[in-house]
Amino acid sequence: MTTTTTVNEQKLMNFVFKSVGDFGAMMAGSMVVIGDKLGLYRAMAGAGPLTPAELAGRTETAERYVREWLCAQAAAGYVDYVGDDRFELPVEHAIALTDETSPACVIGGFELMLAAARSTDRLVTAFRTGMGVGWHEHHVDVFEGCERFFRPGYHANLVGQWLPAMDGVADRLRTGIRVADVGCGYGASTILLASAYPASTFVGIDYHDESISSAQERAAAAGVGNRTRFEAGRAKELSGEYDLICLFDCLHDMGDPVGVLRHLHHQLDADGSILLVEPFAGDTVADNLNPVGAVYYGASTLLCTPNSLSQEVGAALGAQAGEARLRDVAAQAGFTRFQRVAETPFNLVFQVRP
Repeated sequence: MTTTTTVNEQKLMNFVFKSVGDFGAMMAGSMVVIGDKLGLYRAMAGAGPLTPAELAGRTETAERYVREWLCAQAAAGYVDYVGDDRFELPVEHAIALTDETSPACVIGGFELMLAAARSTDRLVTAFRTGMGVGWHEHHVDVFEGCERFFRPGYHANLVGQWLPAMDGVADRLRTGIRVADVGCGYGASTILLASAYPASTFVGIDYHDESISSAQERAAAAGVGNRTRFEAGRAKELSGEYDLICLFDCLHDMGDPVGVLRHLHHQLDADGSILLVEPFAGDTVADNLNPVGAVYYGASTLLCTPNSLSQEVGAALGAQAGEARLRDVAAQAGFTRFQRVAETPFNLVFQVRP
């Protein structure tokens, strides 16, 4: 017996055109990273309309490549074609693509996502075997892009919004306490904290050796090297006693998040707190079917879940774990107080206490 399925031609064509749009989005990611690495956006910012030859001259690049890049960017809506062979970068786009102190800056996200996509072939194999892929196994732009993606949000919110929303933490930081930054990466969050609270001392720990080396260099350049220490190691290897332990967008990547929090519980002063920052997510799949969820589910498939599966336990919380699941993880680790204190379009922020 043959079953006949009626095809909705309009729905089919709508999906075809959506797919074509996604083709363009994939190409746009590469175009943006090229523009960033070659300084094309920075050269266009505030410069008014430019010809391809003028932009090539400003950036010491080849005019023919720049011309094609500008046309691609105009078609994608990143720059404006103003006629007479001239292109202009709108001031609003310039902020998002060049101002890394602005919470609207998105440039690091392009670097991160494009670098993550380089592991597609490796993930095809991982899907078949169930094996993990460690954070350290990805292209170097993953580490740089991750920091550049999250740093503007930390810069805009951490000291001014998130810490003051935690019970008693900001005052203690000003007085002087011991702080650990677990999964510190390149040290952006550690350095930001150390710069804001000169009476406190800071330890950053991350298992990726190259990231720790970079963090040490950046802390020295920022003038906080005398109050920060960076160690190569896993979260369960953190030693010492701390008044505040921070985990910025990393707990869901860990193979044993319950075990990590249980270990950190032992390293925490009796009156101390965990600052837990995680990607924004609702508690159900339906809650996360939106553009931010699409980005985080995709990144979780390529980066977060494989990283967790490469470690012991392999809990694979994923980048869309949501508050309820995170609360349960903290409870299993022995914490009794779990409070959402802040949120942004990209992050959930919790104070977790014994």
